[in-house]
Amino acid sequence: MRRTLVVVAVEAERAALGAACLASPSVDVVVAGIGRTNAAAATAEAIARAAAAGRPYSAVVSAGIAGALPGSNLEIGTLVVADACVYAEEGIELPGGFGDMRALGFPLGDFDGNRVPVDGALLRAFGGLGPVGAIATVATCSGTDAAAERVRLRTGALAEAMEGAAVVHAARRAGVPAIEVRAISNTTGDRGTQRWDIPRALAALGAVGTEIRSW
Repeated sequence: MRRTLVVVAVEAERAALGAACLASPSVDVVVAGIGRTNAAAATAEAIARAAAAGRPYSAVVSAGIAGALPGSNLEIGTLVVADACVYAEEGIELPGGFGDMRALGFPLGDFDGNRVPVDGALLRAFGGLGPVGAIATVATCSGTDAAAERVRLRTGALAEAMEGAAVVHAARRAGVPAIEVRAISNTTGDRGTQRWDIPRALAALGAVGTEIRSW
């Protein structure tokens, strides 16, 4: 049986995947907590535990909500499928601006710079859910226009969230195909002018749950 691990940050994202997804014997959902450390640790633990039990995962999906970055033209409730998960902060601040891990001269993994690749087969399977593009993984969310623009320029991403690159990276280290899929819950930029609709974004995640069961 093909088995899928889904990693979310909070319980509301888990519930949003839908009862059928949560009841599927081929799907395990882990609520990791917020941020990259929780995400990477929970992913690695779950993969190792499943392998030790003789029930290894065939795929890992990082799922949840995200903020739309400037210029993405993403509507709230839109699903975004990552073709790469990009660490936004790792690198070096130089007089001429930010340099990613290539400028620093040390690799983060077996990939170029800060862009963690997703699995090609999973991208084909999930790519019909919505726009495809990079999703940034941030430690500090963009609450000003300047911050949101910096993330966009550094990463070329459509949206930002706080866990995806860590989940996909941890899975990659373990040799398990992985991808990130997010529902847009808000705009980024100045906090006072952001638009939010978390219920709408969570409702959209139901389609991700359906795809996870059928892929």
